[in-house]
Amino acid sequence: MHASPQQRAADHRPYFFLSYAHTPRDVAGGPDPDMWVERLFRDLSGHVMAMTDLPAGAQAGFIDREMRSGEGWSERLAEVLATCRVFVPLFSPRYFASEMCGKEWYAFAQRVIYEQAKGNSTADAIVPALWVPVPPAQLPGPAERLQFNHRDFGDRYVTDGLYGLIKLRIFAEEYERAVYELAKRIVSVADTAAIGPGRPVDYRQAPSAFGTSGGPRPMQVTVAAPTRHDLPEGRATRYYGSMAQDWNPYHPESVRPLAYVARDLVRSLNYQADIISFDEVPIPAEGKGAPTRPEILLVDRWALHDEEQRRRLAAFDAEHRPWVSVVVPWNRDDQQSRAAEAELTDQLERTMPRKMGQGRAACRAAAKGVPSMEAFGQILPQVVEAAAQQYLRHAAVYPPAGGGRTGRPRLRGPMAAEYTTTHHLPETHDLAPDAEDTDDRTS
Repeated sequence: MHASPQQRAADHRPYFFLSYAHTPRDVAGGPDPDMWVERLFRDLSGHVMAMTDLPAGAQAGFIDREMRSGEGWSERLAEVLATCRVFVPLFSPRYFASEMCGKEWYAFAQRVIYEQAKGNSTADAIVPALWVPVPPAQLPGPAERLQFNHRDFGDRYVTDGLYGLIKLRIFAEEYERAVYELAKRIVSVADTAAIGPGRPVDYRQAPSAFGTSGGPRPMQVTVAAPTRHDLPEGRATRYYGSMAQDWNPYHPESVRPLAYVARDLVRSLNYQADIISFDEVPIPAEGKGAPTRPEILLVDRWALHDEEQRRRLAAFDAEHRPWVSVVVPWNRDDQQSRAAEAELTDQLERTMPRKMGQGRAACRAAAKGVPSMEAFGQILPQVVEAAAQQYLRHAAVYPPAGGGRTGRPRLRGPMAAEYTTTHHLPETHDLAPDAEDTDDRTS
C-alpha cells in the first residue's frame, strides 16, 4: 500500500528512528565515541529531507542523543517509536548485547505485526544498517529473518560496515554511496509499508526482541477452537475458517487468524514458534514424559459447546503442565460473546479450574479473558516468559554417565543451551523428584 500525496502532505512524523548501542567512553571527559553515529544521523537526515516534502522544522529522523536521562525520558522514547515510519537498527556486536536496543526493536516490531494483522499485508518497515559487520550465526532470530540484501549498498559496506567507511578517508566515496542508498531505502519503505501510528509501549514492561543468550528458542502455539463447520447452532461464522488455526476472534479489527499474529509476536521475542490445533495434542501425555518445549494454548470458549472438546480440555487441565500458559481471547465488540459472557466463563472455569488459577498474575489474567487485540499484545510477552521459565524448571535433567556425584546434571531438550547459560544447576545429589509446584501463584 502506498500513501497518497494528500496523506504524505499531512504526515510530518519522523521518517526513521536510528537505533544504536551506546559505546562507553574510555575515560571521563574523553572524546565522545558515538560522534560518528551522530554524523551518520545528520547525513541520513539531510538526504531524507531532500528526497521528501517534509516542511521546514519537521524531523526527518530521530536519535536518542537528542535526549537526556531523567523524568519523561522513556515516555518520549516510547512516543517516537510509536509514531516513526521506519526503524533503522545499527547492527554491531554491541547492539545485540543491549537490552535497551532489544526493547526498541520489540516496541516497533509489534506495531508492524498489528499493521499486518489489520491489512493482511506482509510489508515490513525495519531497514537494517551495518555499523560493524556481525556474523550471521550471531544474529538473533528477529534480525536473521529480515529479508534484506546489504550488497545493494556496496561490497566495501558489507565487509567494513559504516563505521569502517566513515573512519577511513580512502573510503569516503563508498561511505557517501552507502548512506545515500540507505536514505533512498528508508523513504521507499516508509511510503510502501505506510505503518500507521500505534500506542506507546510501557518500557517498564517491554521485553527485549533479542531474548537471552543463544539462538532462537522453541515455543508452540496451540489453538483450541471450532471450525466454521462445527460451530454451536447460531454462532456467527465470520470469526472462523476451515481449520482451528483460522480462528480470528478480533475480526473486523484484524483480518489475520490470531494464531499467526501470536506466532509473529512470539518470533519477535527470539523464539521459533510452531502452530498446531489442539486436536493434535495427545491426551493423556504419552508416557507422562518431560516437556519438549513451552507452549501457549489459545482457547475459544465457544469450543466448550462441543462435548468431545470439553472432555479433552478437562483431561488436559487435570494433567500437571505448568509450562503451558492458557490465553482466552475474546472480542468485546462480539455481541454474541458479550451476551453469553457469564455462561461461557462459568463453563470454562468448570472445565479448566487448574489453569484458571495457575501461574503468575499475568497468566491468570490471560486465562480469565483478553478482550482486545491491544490487550492481547500487551499480555502475551509476559505469558510467553512465564511458560518458558516453567519449561526450564520441569525439563528433564540427567546426571553424567558413571553415576558419580562430581559432575552436574545436564538439561535435555531444545532449550538446553539457554538453560546452562542463564541458570545455576544444582549438584546431582541435590536434585529432588518432580513435585507439585509450590510457587505457581507467585506474581
